[in-house]
Amino acid sequence: MHRTQILFEEKQYNYLKDISKHQKKSISRILREILDSYAAKTGAFSISAIEGVAEDREAYGRDHDRWLYRKK
Repeated sequence: MHRTQILFEEKQYNYLKDISKHQKKSISRILREILDSYAAKTGAFSISAIEGVAEDREAYGRDHDRWLYRKK
């Protein structure tokens, strides 16, 4: 995990404190859950999010030796 510092508006902080108190979870945990939920909805952490990034009509898995080692 990584530590970070975030500035919230008063109403945002109060909202997080209320959720934290009612759910008996830390604010950090609440924020991680919110981020995970958002990422799941948008597919941000999905392998399909990078689908086609290295797409090349000439490079195929069966040709990896040719591309890596310049073998013909």
